Amino acid sequence: MSRSVSNTLSRLVESAPFNRLVTVIILFAAVLVGLETYPALMERFGPTLHLLNNLVLALFALEVLLRMAALWPRPLRYFQSGWNVFDFAIVAFSLLPGLGTYAVAARLLRLLRVLRLIRTLPDLQIILGALLKSIPSIGWVLVLMLLLLYIYAVAGVFLFGQGDPFHFGNLHTALLTLFSILTLEGWVDILRIQYFGCDRFELPDPALCTQPKAQPLLAVVYMVSFVLLGTLVFLNLLVGIVVNSMDEMRKSLQETRLPPPGSLEQQVQEVQARLREAQGMLEALVKTRD
Repeated sequence: MSRSVSNTLSRLVESAPFNRLVTVIILFAAVLVGLETYPALMERFGPTLHLLNNLVLALFALEVLLRMAALWPRPLRYFQSGWNVFDFAIVAFSLLPGLGTYAVAARLLRLLRVLRLIRTLPDLQIILGALLKSIPSIGWVLVLMLLLLYIYAVAGVFLFGQGDPFHFGNLHTALLTLFSILTLEGWVDILRIQYFGCDRFELPDPALCTQPKAQPLLAVVYMVSFVLLGTLVFLNLLVGIVVNSMDEMRKSLQETRLPPPGSLEQQVQEVQARLREAQGMLEALVKTRD
């Protein structure tokens, strides 16, 4: 393959229309995977969907070949990018001859194609990079949240275990209850049980209400403090960590895309100096010949 052909292919695979076309194909593949979840559609249009999936696979394989050919005479540089390795793995495993007998595995592989949207959309790359970069900080926040859950769960068993054994009968039940409260699901009903007692506000299993006990003050302090700490403070802290990581990712991408101040001027000066050196060498050669 000539250098001109590889340069042409390089411009093609890096062009905006080509990447938009790849994005459209990925979205089309995602729609096909979604249609496969409807048995009625599979019974009626199964062969057509299978043909369209093969067409999408052929287009993805063609894309891989074009990107490798664009790097000629060193096509193995294609595997220096993690996204390229991911794309190649999906195409290679999808082309395995025996995969058709494993319908679930084949559908999961087709589902993985949707992840290729992250490559074609830079904003998604920023979000993914921010999430990965914020994992250490998020880990420490989760440790604090686990400590909060444990403390409130033990306190909940001691305070409300007799009056509400359905939600606070033991440690693991209390942990599940508090975890559901973190999502703000049904926490008002749980508060009412502790506030009025299980005899006035029934449990999901009324047979467990053997020792009804109303504790309005403790219930309000316990529930409101946990909701404020667990949902408003910790969840907002997690959001703040991710947003901060996204800002750092955007700044780093801008720094890599834009040349640093003065670098262009320095490059021009270096080129001018080399041209002067080359001109001096040519003049010296002319003088020696004369």
